[in-house]
Amino acid sequence: MANNSLTESYEALPKIVKIVLQLILGGVIGGIYRIVRFVENKNVVTLVVGLLTLCTGVGNAVAWIVDLVTEITSNRITVLAD
Repeated sequence: MANNSLTESYEALPKIVKIVLQLILGGVIGGIYRIVRFVENKNVVTLVVGLLTLCTGVGNAVAWIVDLVTEITSNRITVLAD
């Protein structure tokens, strides 16, 4: 696990743990996940969405719901997180 990226480490968590984390800290986790994903992949859209998720209330609420649904359906954060 030493050579995995941070996002791969998060994705390797059991599904129930990720769902509980999303329920409790969903907006914050989604924003941080996207910013770390930007550092790994250099996709500017991912950075912008991550910052908007962390800094705006509406972005935080929308990302929280979308990320929770994608965690349940596909077991990872997928929307605007390339």
